[in-house]
Amino acid sequence: MVTGMEFNSNNTLKRDLEKYAAQYAIEQERQGSLGDGRSSIHYPALFLFVGDLVAPAVSAVQEINRLKWDNGDGVVYVQIGTEDQEAGSGETRTGGSSDDGQVTRHRLPLFAGQTERPSKTRRKDVHRSFHESDQALFDLNRTLRRVSNRIAEYGRLYSSFDRIYVTVVTRADDPLNVLLPELTKLTEIILSQAFKSVQTDLHVLVSEMEQVDSFGYASAAGLAFLRELDYMQSLDYTFSGNLLVTEDGISIPVTHHASPLYDLVYLLSDKNERGTGVPGGWIENAEIICRICLLKNRKQDANHSGSVSSTGANTYNNTSFKNNIRTTSDQHGYASAGFAEIRRPNKPIALAVLYHMYRYLLARMRQEPDWSIKDKLAFFGLDAASLERKVEGLLPSEDLVSGMSGIMTHNVSFSDLKPLSLREAERALFGQGAEAYFRDNVVRLVEERVRERSSTGSLRRQAEQSRAEHPEVGYFQWAAWSDGEPGSVREALLGLIRDKSMQLESARVLLEQRQQERVEDQSFKRALFRDKQNVRNLIDCMLERVYVPKVDLLRLENELHLLRIYDTEMEELHQFSRHVTAALEALERTLRETAAQSIAAADEYIGQNVMEYYGKVTEELIIDLEAKRGRDVWFEDRYMGDMNQLATEGDDRLLKRLMEVCHSLLLAAEPLQLPFEEELLQRANVTIAYGDKDVLTRDDLFRRLYHTLEDQAVVRVRVFDYTQEHRYEEKYFFGDHHSAFMDYAAHAEETSRIYKLGVVYEERSSGVEKLNLMGGFHLEDLMVYRNGKVYYDSYTENGYELHPAGLAEKLSPIR
Repeated sequence: MVTGMEFNSNNTLKRDLEKYAAQYAIEQERQGSLGDGRSSIHYPALFLFVGDLVAPAVSAVQEINRLKWDNGDGVVYVQIGTEDQEAGSGETRTGGSSDDGQVTRHRLPLFAGQTERPSKTRRKDVHRSFHESDQALFDLNRTLRRVSNRIAEYGRLYSSFDRIYVTVVTRADDPLNVLLPELTKLTEIILSQAFKSVQTDLHVLVSEMEQVDSFGYASAAGLAFLRELDYMQSLDYTFSGNLLVTEDGISIPVTHHASPLYDLVYLLSDKNERGTGVPGGWIENAEIICRICLLKNRKQDANHSGSVSSTGANTYNNTSFKNNIRTTSDQHGYASAGFAEIRRPNKPIALAVLYHMYRYLLARMRQEPDWSIKDKLAFFGLDAASLERKVEGLLPSEDLVSGMSGIMTHNVSFSDLKPLSLREAERALFGQGAEAYFRDNVVRLVEERVRERSSTGSLRRQAEQSRAEHPEVGYFQWAAWSDGEPGSVREALLGLIRDKSMQLESARVLLEQRQQERVEDQSFKRALFRDKQNVRNLIDCMLERVYVPKVDLLRLENELHLLRIYDTEMEELHQFSRHVTAALEALERTLRETAAQSIAAADEYIGQNVMEYYGKVTEELIIDLEAKRGRDVWFEDRYMGDMNQLATEGDDRLLKRLMEVCHSLLLAAEPLQLPFEEELLQRANVTIAYGDKDVLTRDDLFRRLYHTLEDQAVVRVRVFDYTQEHRYEEKYFFGDHHSAFMDYAAHAEETSRIYKLGVVYEERSSGVEKLNLMGGFHLEDLMVYRNGKVYYDSYTENGYELHPAGLAEKLSPIR
């Protein structure tokens, strides 16, 4: 039995719960019991992240693709920066790359040997340093060739190896994007040796919300990049440079003929078109990046080609989209996007079900058996019969009177003893001998036997032994029965102590009275002229009148001593059991708080009534399970087992077992496998009384979902609407082809909409997503462009060189 308990901090438990909920959500997203089928990409894909500022986006994009793409484990990611992402504990690398399989991080040693980065010429120096460092270029060539070989290893995961899609991601204010032409063309030329076609898109992340401490320079550098981007995307843009390097150091020129550098350029901000901030900041655009890549490179299913011909909703056509966002003057148009998803709130569901299951188990543990106070006393071995057995045999079994009668006496005549009290007569006859004999032969023996019978923890051992026979009695009952409140075992024990104390006091008074009685008043037989016989008779009387009560007093004292020891142990037992039950109750609060926080983090509408609905679902599942497998199925060894014992081993152990049991017995049950629309409909109406006119119908629900998706899929870039003359939109739903809502969405507003609608079918029942594409705007239409002009001009006037040498003259004037 574990006597000490170490309970993890609340934060540790919440981290474990978040992992549990996230794992359930992943299972549901991938397949689980819902049958969700992930999409696959048709051609290989490479994500190239340029700059140190976008390093956090690598793991975000990778995780999304792993979760949502069936062949996501074959996608390769490259992050090129100037800071060492892998070095730690003082380790610093001067260059090279690190590779963990899918992700390659390459560091360009562009600031090696410099103690301070020159801020006024940072972008210019990055460009110059790169072109002056033969070693940096050679290392980059080697890294990209290794990446190309790695992609070839994943060939079996793709339907075709003829083409590769390259997605370049950078931040507008990252100085390394000054090398985008070099990095893009070198990547393309190396990949073109393995693929017939390389298609490259650029995603520019704009951070408007974070510009607090460095808003001036970041705005100026961002605008400098946007001007260069306009130049790179012009129809007559050309590029040439000795970028290919052989193992012998021979440089080979790379040329880009007159055409835009990128197939399409998407600009994504951490503010949406309405000017409000995006929760999660610019990193949330990872979902958009991944969804656009899937839209352009999705493997088509033979049965569900992704179109709904009856509504004219077609699959994505890249050429058509490019043509539609190009202006009449053939000026390149930029694109942006918005993304929204509505899905079953799997994390809150997992936590809500776990909480309700644990709450039920605690209620079971708190249930009081229908026992009388006598039964409860017997549980702890404190009933009358048990106490009688405990004190039985404390006193010596020999005849104390006959044993003490042989004690040596002083030569005192009976006539001298007659006027004395019994106490005085005892001292006259025995001195201290009688007391010493009683102490040595009776008192010490009794005390020794009491010590043997009151060893530390005897009450706890008795309770554990009784609990083995009555497993329904656990630490909640221990805590309640030992708290001293009316009706508790401890109250009864304290009553016994009071009664025994009163008996002891009465015995002491009686003994004192006996010892004060006079010898001549005693009613023992006297013999004439036989002094010694009278003394002997007095001794027998004295033993009977004084020492028999002393024995009774000794018995009462030690019975009381035993009871007080049990009371002390009862108090310790209460502290122990209350500590355990307090931890059990604290875990309940943690489960409730974590579930509530998870629900609060979900969309207000989508997360409604989670606790109420899944409280009912869990209750019904529990009733059904117990009807089939018995009421004590939870406490079988293969499930929760002895929860009282488990609780003493630490709340982390208890929580781990709890999560395992919830996962195996409840989360896989059929009521948790409803399609997301049906689940949401039932959950929305869970608090509505039968016949209430406010009940939500399926059509009402679909209408709300449709508008919620549209409202949340706001394009994530801020433009001046009155200057955007060539706005073009396409909107795509991602969802289950069996979904009634998908059918509704495909036909909604079909007579009035002025945008192209597409439907991407996936074998999913846990949610629906919407991607809104918008294009046709120019850089000067952007708020960030207009806001950045004042900073760009000011920094330029103050001696900042924001472009590579000789490039500023080639750029179009600021509009």
